[in-house]
Amino acid sequence: MQTSSSTLGEAVDVETLRRWLAEGNTLTVEVQTLDQGLHVVRLHHAAGISRLVDDNGQSLSFTGTQWISRLLLPLGLTHGVQTWAEVQDEMIGLPTTPIDNASLLAHGTRVAFQTR
Repeated sequence: MQTSSSTLGEAVDVETLRRWLAEGNTLTVEVQTLDQGLHVVRLHHAAGISRLVDDNGQSLSFTGTQWISRLLLPLGLTHGVQTWAEVQDEMIGLPTTPIDNASLLAHGTRVAFQTR
């Protein structure tokens, strides 16, 4: 992944992302699926991980991957990796073991950003 003089922080809005990508930087898009069919976008880059936020700094949430596609495809981002948020079964108390980000992305499902 190439980086420039500007870096992405923990939270990044679409316009900042647009400018950062225009500088020739690259990243991996993670579409993290939460409970109840909501998705959030995490951006993995050389300086760390950023989450895609609105103008108020709140994480953007999407009800389907088509909405993510419509937002990111015009920025030149053509694909991502869909992952699922880690949860535990509180009904029977089964804990989960945290997974590292590299494994999370390696075992996620590749998704294409294409709308018709």
